[in-house]
Amino acid sequence: MKYIGAHVSASGGVDQAVLRAHEIEATAFALFTKNQRQWRAAPLSKEVISAFRNACEKYHYSAAQILPHDSFLINLGHPQEEALEKSRGAFIDELQRCEQLGLTLLNFHPGSHLQQIDEDACLKRIAESVNVALDKTQGVTAVIENTAGQGSNLGFRFEHLAAIIEGVEDKSRIGVCIDTCHAFAGGYDLRTEEDCVKTFEEFGRVVGFEYLRGMHLNDAKSAFASRVDRHHSLGEGNIGKTVFSWLMKDPRFDGIPLILETVNPAIWKDEIAWLKSEQV
Repeated sequence: MKYIGAHVSASGGVDQAVLRAHEIEATAFALFTKNQRQWRAAPLSKEVISAFRNACEKYHYSAAQILPHDSFLINLGHPQEEALEKSRGAFIDELQRCEQLGLTLLNFHPGSHLQQIDEDACLKRIAESVNVALDKTQGVTAVIENTAGQGSNLGFRFEHLAAIIEGVEDKSRIGVCIDTCHAFAGGYDLRTEEDCVKTFEEFGRVVGFEYLRGMHLNDAKSAFASRVDRHHSLGEGNIGKTVFSWLMKDPRFDGIPLILETVNPAIWKDEIAWLKSEQV
């Protein structure tokens, strides 16, 4: 079964994200458990935790259908020690918030070298950051998202994801999320079925489908291999609808959150309905 949804707002409380997912007839959703552009956040209260868990039960969302995203400020590969420790502390807090909410996945962007250390050193630093965070938490899998490779961001090559996984000690708590826009901008073509087969054959060989924990389904305003991260609505960008129809028919993408981060929330319900209709 495909779990299909969108990254919904948690404005007014994390329990409101559940209601918003239900309103667009989503069978999966993503959310931020705190303000994604601030370092500090108030701890989750018992009342908020209870409201979230009750809403998930009421609207039939299990942890397997929910892919929370961490703060955009976190850089687990930061070249400077003080900033690295700040990011690690924030990442641990994000994992702990997921634990409290009964969630089992946390999606994160791997990190950036900021032109101060080389790629290999940065990838090792990211893996070590994950090790530190997993050691201080339990029950939540850290899910690396591939990036478009904008600026000094790493994670745009499947080899980057594989290198991070290799450096993580607890392989049972590391996974990946593939964003179609990021993959396309990073140089993995998805415009035809043949492109999709080739790209995901490479993913399977380099990373492995056993690590796939989620997908972000986005068309791209950015050009192929541009290393620019610009999302678009399905079928309106430079990728086109083929890949999304293809994914819906492939059982390797069953049982994981398939999340829209497309640019027009007003049509998420329609996009979700179309994706559901494309299943075999």
